[in-house]
Amino acid sequence: MDAVEKALATQIANIEKKTGKSLPELAAILRSSGLEKHGELREFAKSTFGLGHGDANTLVHASAGKAESDEIYVGPKAHMRPIHDLLLQQIGAFGQFEVAPKKGYVSLRRKKQFAMIGPATNTRFEVGLNMKGVAGGGRLEELPPKGMCSHKVKLTSAEEVDGELLGWIRAAFDQAG
Repeated sequence: MDAVEKALATQIANIEKKTGKSLPELAAILRSSGLEKHGELREFAKSTFGLGHGDANTLVHASAGKAESDEIYVGPKAHMRPIHDLLLQQIGAFGQFEVAPKKGYVSLRRKKQFAMIGPATNTRFEVGLNMKGVAGGGRLEELPPKGMCSHKVKLTSAEEVDGELLGWIRAAFDQAG
């Protein structure tokens, strides 16, 4: 992680500590404000959370992309949103990365994509991972070569976001840096 990424990760951690809320929780509050323009959201964050201009600005930038991912979790897939939020919160501790919502999943990227997260069906959530040199086994399933991911893990609840899964995600995160 370079100095800028490290500084940003520290700033986000400090915002979470200052507000007592995680980044996904803060992003949800910003979304529920009904505001859309960056400047309006920044002023809302300043007045609502007592943040300074720089922290509020960073929060609005870090929360971008959350609204687009909301459309993935509607109807029968709505119950899977807590898995998504928990994953982003836990992965956020690894350092800076890009969250890029797509039509049916969310891509997580550093220099390259390291994970894809989202509902695979109405009852199953999947974490796709890009890792080299890691053998599959147990719940870590190896996928055929030349696909969008090298491995995947199937989940049905947030309780399955455990140390083992986070270890695999960390390995993919580190390889993508």
